Amino acid sequence: MNYRLISAAASLALIAGCAAETQVSSQTIEQATAPLTCMSKLECDAWWARAQVWVTNHSEYKLQAITDSVIQTAGPSSGKRALAYQVTKTPSNEGTATIGFAAHCDSPLGCDPNPWQAGADFKQFVRNGTSRPVSATPQAVQQPQQMQSVPLNLDSQPAQSVTPIQ
Repeated sequence: MNYRLISAAASLALIAGCAAETQVSSQTIEQATAPLTCMSKLECDAWWARAQVWVTNHSEYKLQAITDSVIQTAGPSSGKRALAYQVTKTPSNEGTATIGFAAHCDSPLGCDPNPWQAGADFKQFVRNGTSRPVSATPQAVQQPQQMQSVPLNLDSQPAQSVTPIQ
């Protein structure tokens, strides 16, 4: 009888720990959902280059597609907590563009890093060129984020269904 009670309590603690891990602050959600709109061709080109650098440095999956309007990784793999990314650029008639960000995984245990935190970090990096690390992927730990620069030739860089976060 005590074994069942202990087992039930341990299971409940495990579930509660997982639930607490998925909680995200309202500030992070606000940052992740804030529109990312560049105001000129020069700014849009710089932001798009930063978007590709961020995805390359934070994804465990290889880049699958890189165009003037889409950056997409492979994945997600079944059962993996790693995020797959899709970034889109939608130009307007006024010369501005909106950059959309989406991330998800395919694990019943949730994603690592949290997609909301990844979205907030992505937008901070694209706007400012700096970010907080959100994942210890092999690409992300090769060198500190401050040391990483935009590659001169983005064509030589190593991109599924997703929910846009704008």
